[in-house]
Amino acid sequence: MDSTLLAAEGGEEKTNNFLIPNGTFFVELIIFLVVLGVIWKFVVPPIRAVLDERAERVAKTTDDNHRAARAFADADAKYRGELMDARGEAAKIRDAARGEGQQILDQMRTKARQESDAIQKQADEELQAQARKVASDLQSGVGPLSDTLANRVLGVDANGSGKASLADQTGRV
Repeated sequence: MDSTLLAAEGGEEKTNNFLIPNGTFFVELIIFLVVLGVIWKFVVPPIRAVLDERAERVAKTTDDNHRAARAFADADAKYRGELMDARGEAAKIRDAARGEGQQILDQMRTKARQESDAIQKQADEELQAQARKVASDLQSGVGPLSDTLANRVLGVDANGSGKASLADQTGRV
């Protein structure tokens, strides 16, 4: 009995050898391959389509960003160019205004000098006329005053009367 059991046990050992695949392994392998085929056929294509669509959107967004960056750079360059042109034009206008203001200032100074010279000339003429009048008044008044003074100093009447008048002696003129 023992030998039959050993033989039977030995036979089982040959069939239970893990290095030799049995039918279960092949069934599991076929099921695995069927599941893998189903996943490859029905699950992977939609996922791949979504990933491809996402990659296209990313590429489109990248292109849009590059185009927007180029457009912004172009607009910025145009803006800076126009700003420089405007600043140059403003500087020209400022310089022209300063030149025009300087011309107006020079004209006003020239006009003020001419008016000042005219007023001074008129004042000089008036002063000369007044000086001539005062000189003629003094010359006409010096003669009688000198006679009166001489009469007082000498005590005689220079006009020929020989005596000084009472008004002359008291100092009244």
